[in-house]
Amino acid sequence: MANPRTVLTSAPSPPGCSSSSSSSSSSSSSAFAPPAPPSPSDGELLRSLHRLARDLSAAAETPAPFLRAALASITRRSKLLAAAFDDLVMCAAAGDLPRSASLCLREVLLVLQRFKALAADCAVRSRMRLLLQSDEIEEEVRELHQELATLLDLLPVAELGLAEDVVDLLALASRQCRRFAPAAGAEQALKARVLSVIQEVEREIVPERERLEEILDEVGINDAATCSDEIESLEREIGDRASERWADAMIALVGLLRYAKCVLFSATPRPSDSKPDPEVDEEGEPPAPPPDFRCPITLDIMREPVVVASGQTYDRESIARWFDSGKSTCPKTGQVLTVLELVPNKALKNLIAKWCRENGVAMESSQASKSEPAQAVSANKAALEAARMTASFLVKKLSISFSPDAANRVVHEIRLLSKSGSDCRAFVGEAGAVPLLVPLLYSEDAGLQLNAVTALLNLSILEANKKRIMHAEGAVEAVAHIMSSGATWRAKENAAAAVLSLASVHTYRRRLGRNLSIVEKLVHLVRTGPASTKKDALAALLSLAGERENVGKLVDAGVAQAALSAISEEETAAAVLAALAKRGGAEAIVGIDGAVARLVAEMRRGTEWARENATAALVLLCRRLGARAVTQVMAVPGVEWAIWELMGTGTERARRKAASLGRICRRWAAASAADGERGNGCPAASVVPPAMMAS
Repeated sequence: MANPRTVLTSAPSPPGCSSSSSSSSSSSSSAFAPPAPPSPSDGELLRSLHRLARDLSAAAETPAPFLRAALASITRRSKLLAAAFDDLVMCAAAGDLPRSASLCLREVLLVLQRFKALAADCAVRSRMRLLLQSDEIEEEVRELHQELATLLDLLPVAELGLAEDVVDLLALASRQCRRFAPAAGAEQALKARVLSVIQEVEREIVPERERLEEILDEVGINDAATCSDEIESLEREIGDRASERWADAMIALVGLLRYAKCVLFSATPRPSDSKPDPEVDEEGEPPAPPPDFRCPITLDIMREPVVVASGQTYDRESIARWFDSGKSTCPKTGQVLTVLELVPNKALKNLIAKWCRENGVAMESSQASKSEPAQAVSANKAALEAARMTASFLVKKLSISFSPDAANRVVHEIRLLSKSGSDCRAFVGEAGAVPLLVPLLYSEDAGLQLNAVTALLNLSILEANKKRIMHAEGAVEAVAHIMSSGATWRAKENAAAAVLSLASVHTYRRRLGRNLSIVEKLVHLVRTGPASTKKDALAALLSLAGERENVGKLVDAGVAQAALSAISEEETAAAVLAALAKRGGAEAIVGIDGAVARLVAEMRRGTEWARENATAALVLLCRRLGARAVTQVMAVPGVEWAIWELMGTGTERARRKAASLGRICRRWAAASAADGERGNGCPAASVVPPAMMAS
């Protein structure tokens, strides 16, 4: 067959056009057309075939036992072809291949590349997804075998001058490809049994232990580590929408595997958990996300950060739920929002995605891929029932666990389950986990203590569980104990975060604010803790300061002094001071030596939110205390220029507060000037920018 490309390039010029003009037009058009990728030479083609066949013959086995026979056939055919291509490479050294042979071998290369892509894809898929799609995979393997057999039959071996044994190898490979017929009976029976278990779970029938163990053994899941990896793979594939057809079954299987892991493997930790890992901290925990990456509402890492009108960033799902409940305030600052528009924070999302990649944390790439699987879980009856069974089993097992090691394994699973969604949190709470977790906060085992307080933190995200925790005997005191005597900073930080979560309910905020032990422990964390712990403690204090009746106790406990000591490190400190000044703590703040000067300094050099809150605090101090506060503000050198700059570069709220502070300062300056004319003094400020002099 003639090469179409050759025919086109060798076609005669049209009548009336010389060959020179034709070649010139051809060259001018080629100057604008992108160059075609160079076709590999025959030698390169054969070397690629030989290398690819060797790679396929040495390919690792698929982790799914039920597909090994089908994929092993690819390995066997590749071994035959590798030997044949070895001889062909030597033949090509003597000259170019016949054109028909070259074209045929190029098609063989494409088929082998598809074989390799299929094998690589199967190697990274979850076992359960491979089982659900086993008929599709085996059909693809069969089609590739047939295509390869056809090409080998078309290969003109006589023109290649191959040795007789090589010709026999190619003929054998062709016959084996023709005869390939996957035995799908066993895979289909196993698949039917898995789907049958899912249907039974939907009907609230607890699967038999022996049956579950037998199925997982046939799938290749025979220990806790393999089971955990399978759960993670399935969750990733669900988020990536890897298979719309089997999405419901995959979601149900995640719940079923969690249950199986607890029942069959007794919540045994992975072998790697006991090994030192440079990527984890001294408590054996993966690195904690930076505080700015966590949603202030759920305290989970943000998947879709958005900015509200107050300038605060929240996870889209969390803040949307907040607004849908009828609230129109900023959860963190308490500011009333006239506009409820959500603006994507793309820069922060990119930073979070980078951190997740570097630390091996799963993060979906879009809002849809994040929220839809969660919604699907809630709508999936089998997944919900499996989660309920898992929660019930774990809580029952915890109630009879007497050794710290056994309790730690169970609590770790409760912690993971309570992090996986609202339904799971509800099931764990309903099963009675909270009263069993509270005594474990006093454990001397650092791992058990950390898992227990983190499990309570995860459970507290659900409104109903907040009530269970607040009404559990000794729960608040146990959380306070962790904040003061926790074995690790991570445990103390999570205890402070739990206080913040509980304080989101109005009545609990009052009760926590009245608890002097809670307040004192939070103040201690602000004074002595690392950055992430300090941030959570300040956030909890900010929430408690939202109640006027709490402010007196907060002031007595030294919250204002602690916030001032942290004001240059944590932006939340300025918000705490503004909240105190608003609800009766102005006198205490002004009475602290250098407090006003620090607020002015933060107004100049802090983050946007910190500058906004520092200015708001100064305005409140001046309005509450009058000349006493204004005199201190105006005594700070350069305060007028700081106000003027903020009016031009700050956020909308910061500009409003700066304008208010400027008006207060102008009135004070005018009053001081009038007093000066009467001989009663002179203004403390010597220079006022033109913008501030305008009325």
